[in-house]
Amino acid sequence: MEPSTSRAVLLKKFGGPENLIISSVPEPHAGPGEIRVRVTAAGLNPMDWFMTSDPDTAARFGFTLPVGYGTDYAGVVDEVGPGVNTYAIGDRVFGTALSRALADHLVIAADRNISSGVAHHTPDGVDDRTAATLSIAGSTAAAALTVLDLGPDDTVLIGGAGGGVGVFAVQLAKIAGARVIGTGSPSNVEYLESLGAEPVAYGEGLVGRIRDFGVTVTAALDLHGTDTVDVARELGVADDRICTIAAAVPGVTAANGANAGAEALLDIARLVESGDLRVPIAATFPIDDIRSAVELQAGRHVRGKVVVDL
Repeated sequence: MEPSTSRAVLLKKFGGPENLIISSVPEPHAGPGEIRVRVTAAGLNPMDWFMTSDPDTAARFGFTLPVGYGTDYAGVVDEVGPGVNTYAIGDRVFGTALSRALADHLVIAADRNISSGVAHHTPDGVDDRTAATLSIAGSTAAAALTVLDLGPDDTVLIGGAGGGVGVFAVQLAKIAGARVIGTGSPSNVEYLESLGAEPVAYGEGLVGRIRDFGVTVTAALDLHGTDTVDVARELGVADDRICTIAAAVPGVTAANGANAGAEALLDIARLVESGDLRVPIAATFPIDDIRSAVELQAGRHVRGKVVVDL
């Protein structure tokens, strides 16, 4: 009998979405201390294409060709290996599988180590598409807001508020009681308002436009680079109340999802389940259209999250 196969999105050459292919690979199985997940949806993040954009960057993450694609996933446990008692066949789960989430089946170590994959039980009130958007962006936003330690007396400036991490950062800041000013393009005004932010157009003259709000900005989160850091400093925000996620700035703390507390992601999932936090899904694609999905997400102008159905 021939061994069973399943689908996986692979890169056989580092670079752009034109190098993505859907391959038939040997079907993996759960070993001791592992579970296997039948993936139903995978969410895309900027880190996915950044990590595999060129050979030097890929080498920093330990990737060799061929390499998988995508990190956020949601699905159902369909195999449980010996020694695992925290998951059962049929459990709905979501989590991370570094640069291999876009596959029919994932084998995840039950120790929840990010290098071997992470699985969390999906709350009943959260659908798989939404669950597949939570892990990287939600954990990153939670880690950044832990740095800022926002409260009702704060006004926070969030640069790039309409992006995948911004969706979570704006709403979590509002839940913490802060006033949120979010930068974006003029076309994103209504969208940012729907998240709870007071929108302001980015670009030249931003400092003056923020001062027109008549408030003192006490904290800032830069989700794109360093422009918001520069503006925050000009507005008098102390470096210890500024955070970045995509750039290193001397004196300013950089955060990523690995810094988030153990319960942060589950707290976010519970907020989604309760309706206190919503995740706008900008577009969904079938796996056969993976290149179009990645092109849309990599354009960095998506309002919300992009999800691939498997």
